[in-house]
Formats: sequence, C-alpha cells, structure tokens
Amino acid sequence: MYEGPVQDLIDELGKLPGIGPKSAQRIAFHLLGVEPTDIERLQNALQRVRDGVQFCTVCGTVADNELCRICADPRRDRTLICVVEEPKDVQAVERTREFRGRYHVLGGALDPLNGIGPDQLRIRELLARIGNQVDGVDVSEVIIATDPNTEGEATATYLVRMLRDFPGLTVTRLASGLPMGGDLEFADELTLGRALSGRRELR
Repeated sequence: MYEGPVQDLIDELGKLPGIGPKSAQRIAFHLLGVEPTDIERLQNALQRVRDGVQFCTVCGTVADNELCRICADPRRDRTLICVVEEPKDVQAVERTREFRGRYHVLGGALDPLNGIGPDQLRIRELLARIGNQVDGVDVSEVIIATDPNTEGEATATYLVRMLRDFPGLTVTRLASGLPMGGDLEFADELTLGRALSGRRELR
C-alpha cells in the first residue's frame, strides 16, 4: 500500500476492466514520470469523454453527431442490420470488411442475475426500427452477433422469439466454431459441437 494520492490513483485504475493491481501500479508510476503536458492531454481526453460523447440516435453506437458515420453513409445496405451487444463489437465486425449493412447496439446482454432484462437493453428500439421502417426501407435480414456465451445465447434466443413474426424477415446468427490456426485436440466440446453442426459443403 502506498500513501495518499498515489494509492488513490492505483485504486481507481484497478477498477478499469482488464487492469489488475500490478497493471494499475505500473500505470500509476508511469504517469508519475511523464511530462505535465501529457497529463493535461489525458485529463482533457477524459473530460471530453465525460462531457461530449453521444450515441447515435439510430443504432446506439458512439458518435460525434446525431448519426454515426455508418448510419449517415448512404452506401451502406439499409436492408441488413447486424445486432451487437456493445459499440466495441461494431468495430470488431467492421475490421472484417465483410459486412456492408448497418448495426444495432443493444447496450449489453440479458443477465437476469445482475438485473439486466429486456427493458434495460435497446430491444424495443430494434423492434420499432424494423416495424416502422425508421431507415426508410424494409429490413430483410437481421444478423444476431451477440457473444457466444451464456448471456449472449440467451439474448439471441430472446431476439429470435421477438423477431420471428415479422413477415419476410430472415433472422440469422453468426456462425461459431474452430479458430483459424487452432488444433482440433485443444477445442472444447461446445466449440467443436458448434463447428460440426455448422459445417458446410465444399465445392
């Protein structure tokens, strides 16, 4: 334990996701040694995040304006919506350069044990977006890209139930299976089972 503001900084850094006590300590002592202008830039960035970040009124991802750059792009396919849990997931899908549609960010996943039900997520907005043609066209496919864990699977199942009555709407789920470069012997049963059930014909 250190005294005063150094320990306070370590404690606050340790509350961030993915940062343990040792990492928090390293970051704190790094910050002690940097120039005052660097600290000022960090302070300003944190201030701007707190005061200036807004969320896209259509998809719910982080945006500079009322619409994010993806929703504002007329070249994106408005008939396709990829449903993700968090804004960071939008960037993960975008890095693939395979998806040219638009997104819908739920703001999390169903987790009843922690008090997160359908009303805490942006599910109502998704249903309105599909039913009311908010984007001005009929949505033909919703791709559910929630995480492949218990909460993500529960969310996907719930969404399928909510969406199945929309006429002409195709609901798909991201495939899951073996990672590229992985060894079959190290795959867990669930991953291997998914890979088997999602197998496709080679031509």
